[in-house]
Order: sequence, then C-alpha cells, then structure tokens
Amino acid sequence: MKSPWDYFDRVQELYAWLDRMEQEGIRMLNHVSTVRWNADKQYLLDMERQGVRIVPTHWLPRGTSFQAEQVFEALNTDRLVLKPAVSGGAKNTFDLDLAEAQRRTSELTTLLLTEDFLAQPFLPQIQSQGEWSLIYLGGRYSHCVLKTPRSGDFRVQHYLGGIGPREAPAPLRHTADDIVQRFAANCLYARVDVVETDGEFLLMALELIEPFLYLDTAENSFARYAAGMTALTKHFEL
Repeated sequence: MKSPWDYFDRVQELYAWLDRMEQEGIRMLNHVSTVRWNADKQYLLDMERQGVRIVPTHWLPRGTSFQAEQVFEALNTDRLVLKPAVSGGAKNTFDLDLAEAQRRTSELTTLLLTEDFLAQPFLPQIQSQGEWSLIYLGGRYSHCVLKTPRSGDFRVQHYLGGIGPREAPAPLRHTADDIVQRFAANCLYARVDVVETDGEFLLMALELIEPFLYLDTAENSFARYAAGMTALTKHFEL
C-alpha cells in the first residue's frame, strides 16, 4: 500500500478495508496494524508515553468547544498550529495567534463537532532552519531531505516549499534510527519528520501510510526501495 492520498477524507472506509485485509489474511506492506495505528495522530501521544521526544501537543477531543485561552496557556505559546488528528496535505490546518484564534472560535468549535484536533506551538525554527525528513526503506536508512517553507508560510509539503537533499547530522540519524527500530522496523517505507529546537530533535511526524519519499533526490533510492520490498516479501514466504 503506498498512495491512498485521500484516506484522511474517507478514514472509516480505510478502517473497513483494513479490517477486510486482516480478516482474509492478506499480508500487507506496511502491516495492517501499523497503518491503522498511524492513521490517527494519537500515535504521537503513544510514542511520547514510550519516551520519544515530540513537539509539545495539546489534544482537543471531538465534541468539545474550542477554548482559545486554555489552549495557548497549556502550550505556553503566543502562536500555535492547529490540525485534525486524521489529516494530510495541510487540510484544515491553521496558524493562529491568540487574537485570531479568539475571532475564529465559532469556526473551530464547528470543526470539533466531527473530529479530534491537536494543537502544537508554532516553531519558528521551521521557517528559519527547515524540517528534516529522513527516509527509511526496508527498515534501513536511505536518504534525507531538508524542507523549508516559502517566505511567509509555515507549511512544508513538497508542492509548497523548497526541498533539498542533505546529509543527516549524526545526532539526527541516531534519533531517527531509534524511532524506526522501535516503531517501524518491519515497514517497507517510513519517513521521520523532525525539527531541531535548542539543540534537540523533536518528532513532528512518523509517516507510514502515504508519505512522499523524495526518491528522485538520492542515487539508487529506487533500487533500495525494490530491495526492501523483495526482502520483506521473502520474509512473508518463510
């Protein structure tokens, strides 16, 4: 499974399809349980409970009212990013200061009627330094890119910002290697999105469903992808 680009718009259909794959004993790359876990950003809180350093996150359960002052106080920030728990492509993602959040309280409460959201402090390092993406194929490190947003923006999707291949610094590799070994060791592909703040690498996202893998930025990456698929398929056959 690689490119269900609209899964976040049809997540109940995705869950039903995953149930069917599991019931019929169809083996998947990445595994059914992994995809189900990774579809909802509550996985970040799960990883945090297991010791992974993530960007500070405040959970907003569906059915609750958006309380701007409480959220900003909880995160100790004057600017935050709000996004759905099941999302992709920066859909319904907001960059807000307190005044703007207060003005949009009704709109945000309406969105909370139907889905969970999470709030995180806006990290200026994303604009000044960029966001790192480390790609793993067959459980092994393949390559790395640095994503920087356009001037005045905070989003780093491949169709919005600048993407460039980079050599991953050793401490960043250590952080990402540990995450993959613990949470994505048997995955065909994984992308670890990380931002550096005050000399520490914080996890933004662990992408295991439909990430852009930037295969065209690294020599022999397509061959590594194929080798990972072959190795995992042989493991299934054993």
